[in-house]
Amino acid sequence: MTETDDQGDQLLAPVLRKGDTIGLVAPAGSWQNEAFERGIRLVSEFGFKTKFARDLCAPNSYLAGSDEHRSRLFYETWHDPEVMAILAVRGGYGSLRMLPSVDFDSIKAQPKIFIGFSDITALHSGLFQKTGLVSFHGPMLTTLDQSDKKSVLAFFNTLTTGFVPPIKAESLEILKPGNAEGQLAGGNLTTATHLIATPYETPWKNKIVFLEDIGEAPYRIDRLLTHLKTAERFRGISGLILGSFTNCGSQEIIWQRVLEIFQDEMFPIWANFPIGHGEQNLIVPFGLEARMDSSQGLLTFDTPCCRLP
Repeated sequence: MTETDDQGDQLLAPVLRKGDTIGLVAPAGSWQNEAFERGIRLVSEFGFKTKFARDLCAPNSYLAGSDEHRSRLFYETWHDPEVMAILAVRGGYGSLRMLPSVDFDSIKAQPKIFIGFSDITALHSGLFQKTGLVSFHGPMLTTLDQSDKKSVLAFFNTLTTGFVPPIKAESLEILKPGNAEGQLAGGNLTTATHLIATPYETPWKNKIVFLEDIGEAPYRIDRLLTHLKTAERFRGISGLILGSFTNCGSQEIIWQRVLEIFQDEMFPIWANFPIGHGEQNLIVPFGLEARMDSSQGLLTFDTPCCRLP
């Protein structure tokens, strides 16, 4: 039996408790063992066990394994009765290739916390679109120990309390003021663009959209945003939050282009929000109702992000 929150279209996973087991999955690229081991140690230091298949990383070209291999281990880990939360090891590329093999019905019947970012955006979108599951855009195993203290503490506190505290970013830039309400959706800009016209695309109408990216030149960011705007994916959104655009050239150029694209829109636009590939990558719930308050620079969540005991 599953439970949804009061809004009816959101499915919440049970909150995590100290001592619980976190299952590790590899939906995308492979990794270096050093980063993997550092992540394991950090998760252990915060009082959690980890569990993963011995052949979790079976490199196949630029992926952590064949599509069949990654999909099978994803399914087995999700349905392991010992595992209470699922953490992606890293992003890169590959989640999109896995989506047709994901058993969304079985996931809906057994909701669990799921965390990751970057290429994992494809899974967040697919999970919410197909099941209504609120998942978590946040650090992965191989990036957790590279995140700053605030991000690490927020990661574990959110998953164990079931609430996201108000987020006030010190470096926030208000490109367009105003207030907004709506479910939070989005993620990696490149990945989100590649979901257009697939069955796994989460519509953005009436939602607060957050976007981030890495390693894309300003003209490519421009092209992606222009594509989404021309495809009317931004039509009717409540607000727009831009996270970090790491190694993407001048952020001022990107911000200026955003203002040009949305010059006739009235919704609030924030920039330099602490989510993405930077040192500060705060965990946020994909699919949960949020509020943007530009007068205070606050992003708030009034309802639980997990099912409480």
